Amino acid sequence: MPDEPTENISGGETGDGVDDGFPTGDPDSRAEAVVDALGERYWQKTYGGQAAFECLVRTILSQNTSDVASQPAHESLMSRYGGGDLVAALADADQSTLAETIAAAGLYNQKSEVIVDAAVEIREAFDDADGFDAFVKDGDPKEVRNRLLDIRGVGPKTADCVLLFSGGRGGVFPVDTHVHRIARRMGLASADADHEDVRAAMEASVPAEKCGFGHTAMIQFGREFCTARKPACLDGPEACPLYDLCDRVGVDEVEETVVDPAEAVEGE
Repeated sequence: MPDEPTENISGGETGDGVDDGFPTGDPDSRAEAVVDALGERYWQKTYGGQAAFECLVRTILSQNTSDVASQPAHESLMSRYGGGDLVAALADADQSTLAETIAAAGLYNQKSEVIVDAAVEIREAFDDADGFDAFVKDGDPKEVRNRLLDIRGVGPKTADCVLLFSGGRGGVFPVDTHVHRIARRMGLASADADHEDVRAAMEASVPAEKCGFGHTAMIQFGREFCTARKPACLDGPEACPLYDLCDRVGVDEVEETVVDPAEAVEGE
C-alpha cells in the first residue's frame, strides 16, 4: 500500500485517523466500488476520538478555506485557549482577540463570532466540554446531528464532521465541495443533487464502515485527480485510476471542456 498522503486529508493535517482496513471485492453498488478502489490507493482509516468541541471549532475554522490556512489558525487558537476547558475559555473569550488569533483561517471576524456564540450555547446546554463530548459520542446520532445543526453557523458538513471525527459514527459521509462535485460527476448522485442529496445517496450506497474513509479519500482524490477545472481524464483514460467507474458528467474529453454536472444536464 502506498505511503499515506501528508496533505489534503480532512480532519486535520494527518486526518487524525487510526490505521484500519475493510474488505473489498464484490461491491453492492458503484459507489462502494469507488470507495474500494480508493482504499487500494490511500490508507484505510477509521475515525473518532477527537474532543467534540475542539473538533467543532476546527471544522468551523476550515469553512471556506483550505487545510493549509485553517490548521495554523487551529494551532494558534489551541495555544492561546487550550489547556483547560475549551468551552469555558472560548465562551469567555474577547471576540476581537479571538479573531486576531485565528486570522490565518480567513473570515476571522465571522468565524470568531460563531465560535464564541457556539461556546456560550454549549456551556448553557451541556455545562462544559466533557458534557458536550459525552453527548456527541454517546447520544443518538440523529439527535446529535439535529442539535448541532441548531447551533448558528453549523451546517450539515460541519455537523457530520463532528459526528465522524469525534463520535466515530459509522454511516456518516460528510459532503464538502470535493465530494459534492465528484459524486455528481461520476454519476453516483444525480447531476443536480444538492449537498444533502449527495450525502443521502452516498450513505445509502456505501456500507457504514466505509463511509468515513470514503469521505476523506474522495477529498484526496478530488485534489489529486478529479479537480474542478481540469480533471485527470482530460489527459486520457490512463491518467485517472477511476476512469472505468465514472460517467464524467459535464466533462467533454473531445473538446477538453468541463462544466458543473448540473449545467451539463440543463443543456441537454
